[in-house]
Amino acid sequence: MSKNTIMDNYNSINPMILKYLYDITPEELITINSRTQNFSEAQLEQFCFIYRSKRKDQQLILILTLLGLVGVAGIQRFVIGNIGMGILYFFTGGLCLVGTIIDAINNKQLTMEYNAKMITETLLMLNMIRRES
Repeated sequence: MSKNTIMDNYNSINPMILKYLYDITPEELITINSRTQNFSEAQLEQFCFIYRSKRKDQQLILILTLLGLVGVAGIQRFVIGNIGMGILYFFTGGLCLVGTIIDAINNKQLTMEYNAKMITETLLMLNMIRRES
């Protein structure tokens, strides 16, 4: 991606997204902006409120992962919806701590993948609400 493309994406960011989702990552911001370009202000506001309640913060996932090193392993997997992996981590001590260490290293990617799913889920939910109205 060239510098001009990045600047064009930045200059076309809807300020309402930043108003309601002030603590999102740049990757989330670009994704949300591109997928909500045709939304009215009311639709964008509704999207932001729903998405904000669903998204997870990277620091929370890291703290929960590090908790697995000294206490109960797998909590981070339960929080991001990987129930099967959470149970596996819980009963194997984070796969003998190796899985927990890998999750600690990859916590940003775990969070980004979860939040990307929540963006899609929120958009689908809003489409269903619009169809019913």
